[in-house]
Amino acid sequence: MTPRPEAPAPLSRRGPRPLLLHLGLAWLKWHGLSGALRSWNNDWLTCWTGSGEPDLGRLHATLDEVLAADQALIKGIAAYRRDPYVRDLQDPPAIWEEGESRLLDYGGSGPTVLFVPSLINRAYILDLMADASMLRFLAGQGLHPYLLDWGWPGPAERHFSLTDYIAGRLERALAALPGPVVLAGYCMGGVMALGAAARAELLQPGKVSALALLATPWDFHSPDPGVAQRVAEALPALELAMQFSQTLPIDALNTLFAMIDPFGVAKKFRDFAGQDKATPRARRFVAMEDWLADGVPLAAPVARETLSGWYGANLTARNQWRVAGLPVEPARLRMPSFCAIPARDQLVPAASARALAAQLGRCAIIEPAAGHIGMVAGTNAETLLWRPFADWVHRL
Repeated sequence: MTPRPEAPAPLSRRGPRPLLLHLGLAWLKWHGLSGALRSWNNDWLTCWTGSGEPDLGRLHATLDEVLAADQALIKGIAAYRRDPYVRDLQDPPAIWEEGESRLLDYGGSGPTVLFVPSLINRAYILDLMADASMLRFLAGQGLHPYLLDWGWPGPAERHFSLTDYIAGRLERALAALPGPVVLAGYCMGGVMALGAAARAELLQPGKVSALALLATPWDFHSPDPGVAQRVAEALPALELAMQFSQTLPIDALNTLFAMIDPFGVAKKFRDFAGQDKATPRARRFVAMEDWLADGVPLAAPVARETLSGWYGANLTARNQWRVAGLPVEPARLRMPSFCAIPARDQLVPAASARALAAQLGRCAIIEPAAGHIGMVAGTNAETLLWRPFADWVHRL
């Protein structure tokens, strides 16, 4: 296995990545608002006193609030970077390896569940901390979870397409497990798990007994096709970087995510500035931000396929996406399924995930009051997702 080129640690943290982009976006938001406030004339001001004169005190208070917000942002980032937390959780044994990928066995007894994470983040979000590990929790609830850790793209993986990952590596990881297997995918991993489940139902009936999709996008043009198109239109500008490394670099990926939610990062660090850093919530925040900063570059062929095919052409929702020549059509799946659609997800809008759930005939749906990451690793994740998921598997 290729070691991580860097691991987040106090005083060496690089997040939020890319830092200059998020600072610039925060400055632009403040500059635009403060500029608008300064340009108001007495006829347009909405802050008025009872005498009909502009309430300059309220106006100044608004400006002070904007300036304080930026101070809170810097304070939050500084507090995060010097926090003493370091992830020291050891990985369980690997029962299968191929190239840079490995299959981690979390033990337990009962139904076999294979978790498929995204290609662009570390797999350990599902095993974040000793008290924030969905996989270790499930192992104690009468399930036998496994995690497919895709690893860092090496010389071979940099030329992989989605078909190489799904019809190749994922299917061979499945073959290493005794069937039947409940296949569970998170985010991009959910789309990949769906592709593998569709193929298994045609080619290996009974191997995959059920499918779970956690915060999984499908209709990339819902609810706002303009956002998806802007992401797709960035592809030509990224070609030079991809030709150099055969991957889409981590900071380029984070820049694309910033196009979806430009001010979200600044908002959460302002919030962190005011938190008691000794609370479980603050500890979980640092661990999650370390995970976000500890990203993985994306193989160039996969980047082209997803940005152009998923975001640009919306091939998934149009039932035109294929894996190794076979169409991926959710409505044709006969196996039971489970969809967890976080209601506060900014990365995968609920409308995008609901479009997938609506096509699955035997689908149990939950919509936890959480965000994209909080649903799987937040302080309320056990109640919102882990227990409902375990109950669903046992009911199978």
